[in-house]
Amino acid sequence: MASQYSKDLLLTMYRKMYLIRRFEERTGQQYTQAKIHGFCHLYIGQEAVAVGANEALRPDDYMLSGYRDHGQPLVRGADAGMVMAELFGRGTGYSKGKGGSMHIFDIEHHFYGGYGIVGGQIPLAAGMAFASRYRNEDRVTVCFFGDAAANQGSFHETFNMAAKWKLPVIYICENNRYGMGTAIGRVSAEPEIHKRASAYRMRGETVDGMDCLKMYDAMKDAVAYCRAGKGPVLLEALTYRFRGHSVVDPARYRPAEEVEEERKNDPLPKLKDYTLKKKLAAEAEFDAIDEEVKAQVDAAVKFADESPEPSVDELWRDTIVEPGEEDVRPRERVLGMKVKWPSYPSGQELKVTWDLEPREKAEREDKKAGLAR
Repeated sequence: MASQYSKDLLLTMYRKMYLIRRFEERTGQQYTQAKIHGFCHLYIGQEAVAVGANEALRPDDYMLSGYRDHGQPLVRGADAGMVMAELFGRGTGYSKGKGGSMHIFDIEHHFYGGYGIVGGQIPLAAGMAFASRYRNEDRVTVCFFGDAAANQGSFHETFNMAAKWKLPVIYICENNRYGMGTAIGRVSAEPEIHKRASAYRMRGETVDGMDCLKMYDAMKDAVAYCRAGKGPVLLEALTYRFRGHSVVDPARYRPAEEVEEERKNDPLPKLKDYTLKKKLAAEAEFDAIDEEVKAQVDAAVKFADESPEPSVDELWRDTIVEPGEEDVRPRERVLGMKVKWPSYPSGQELKVTWDLEPREKAEREDKKAGLAR
């Protein structure tokens, strides 16, 4: 039976997943060599979630994440050397080394950051989706967060607002089963997080986050739903991190047998095996991708290692935007590349074209709920 997926898509997905895997492995190595400091959370095992989701999006759709945020900008098109330099705290990083591991930003590719506060990105994503609707754009906002963030108050407040206003936002809960070292079932009265969407009349469903193709299919459908103006979506991606919560976490709270069993579900060989069985690519093509990506990541580490640290003069820069000050374009600043920079209409150019809550509709809802007087 022929594959419904093209060879180009399958190899692109594999390349991006392998890029994340190799990048994160080298990140862990560099951390142990004290080249990277502070908190650092690896994405090993969860690659299919970011890659499958991204390939179903347009390049101009918006994306935000939590602090496990190295993988998403890489699949969006961020320069691997500059991401690694940011982890090293070097001046050639995306934020001149000031953001570090948990705060990668790549505005050129519409990646609006990783956030260290648990769930802090959830309301921001709703704000970006609100802006899209207000501007009459058909852009979708995608927000990644971990299972533990689903117990934050901001989760519930935002879902109520997003559902009420039918905002074009897709929330992807990367349920890797552990909030730091605590199993989600031990702290959540409802551990099946997608079911919480029903409280807000919002679409919620699960997807196998260890299968890139299933993630891609689920996202394509969710994106079409959002672009059609039908409202937000909660996708609970069931996944598993092969490493600890952070680089310094030995993860002794998980039985070794559990980790080994989950490794049998590794998304990279799964996608490779599918492609080979469908005879869409040969083993040699995968070997070539592996070697190219290894060289790319080696070059990224070398670039970061040889980059200068920020000068002391940078300490107070980029804290306040002065009137008329132009955006700093990282790849132009560091690599001398001419990039296409996002531009948005000002408030003066906008007109409200929709009613947030039509009175008649609200009255009908009150009557239906038995609240009308």
